[in-house]
Amino acid sequence: MQTVKAAVCRAFNEPLVVETVSLAPPGPGQVEVTLDAVAICHSDISFAEGAWGGPLPAVYGHEAAGRITALGAGVQGFDEGDAVVVTLIRPCGHCVNCATGQPTICTTTFDTASHPLAADNGAPMYQAMNCGAFAEKVVVDTGQIVKLPDDMPRDVACLLACGVITGVGAAVHAAGLRAGQDVVVIGAGGVGLNAIQGARIAGARRIVAVDMTEDKLAVARDFGATHGVLATEPKPWRAAQAALGRGADAVLVTVGFAPAYTDAPKYLGFGGKVVAIGMPHSGAMAEYEPVTLSFAGQKVIGSKMGDVVIQRDIPWMVDLYQQGRLKLDELVSGRWTLEQINEAIADTKTGGAKRNVIVFG
Repeated sequence: MQTVKAAVCRAFNEPLVVETVSLAPPGPGQVEVTLDAVAICHSDISFAEGAWGGPLPAVYGHEAAGRITALGAGVQGFDEGDAVVVTLIRPCGHCVNCATGQPTICTTTFDTASHPLAADNGAPMYQAMNCGAFAEKVVVDTGQIVKLPDDMPRDVACLLACGVITGVGAAVHAAGLRAGQDVVVIGAGGVGLNAIQGARIAGARRIVAVDMTEDKLAVARDFGATHGVLATEPKPWRAAQAALGRGADAVLVTVGFAPAYTDAPKYLGFGGKVVAIGMPHSGAMAEYEPVTLSFAGQKVIGSKMGDVVIQRDIPWMVDLYQQGRLKLDELVSGRWTLEQINEAIADTKTGGAKRNVIVFG
């Protein structure tokens, strides 16, 4: 049993504690990945604040990239030294959802009692979101990783593990955008900017970003938004419809703010759909008028992790990045050490950061 440094959550709404923890070797079908970088996602912050509960102590972090440094028994298709991205998506491969191309909503229940992590005194520690990547190394299932080009910077590649695939995938897969359609993206944070990129890649005619500040709307334009609307306006959906000339074909809600879901259908045109991406705290409620959805033939659907198949979609997005058609470098707001993780989280919570990245080594 080796030891690694990790940022541990021992109490909700308290600073993470960087300490030495034990990491078990990889078991059958698993790999050990020595991390080069892990990004801070708002989901990590929400978990650490207790928004969705869960056992403690825990190690969060789920947007990671590094190199394989050990293989468990029976691993095929990977070798030590391979550069990989590490995701929280752990498909079983045989449930109905996995078998029909929906691995992000795999229904198989995995063992949640035993984890590769333990405190230095042997006490159990929870590997949150199947990753526990706020640590120097992780042990994960091979279904959670995808090979990367050896020369791709890992502090950029780690963003493909969640924020990028969630945003781009929501536009391309969940919304099913076609060339010439119009889109509203509520929220121009890390996921929202990637939803904007996904809409642009899908060939959207006009893309309206909605956010609280002009600064974030300016960034949204850099990523492909054609128009920006301040959410602080009395009825921002009217400004969005004026920019589009009609109601939107899709509204992608990328913020975990329940009132945004109440307003989202107001942006829609006939036959449009709201795609729920951002995750409010448990218990938060939104309201809508069902007769409007029925009369106008509108829909409200959820999208988890962009409805992606990582073995298909991450290589595609890597290729787009290498062609210069998908912005990744521009998403990194700051680079921090593991010891600075609480400062990086505080900076992320201000709302100005796109993605802060913890860099190891």
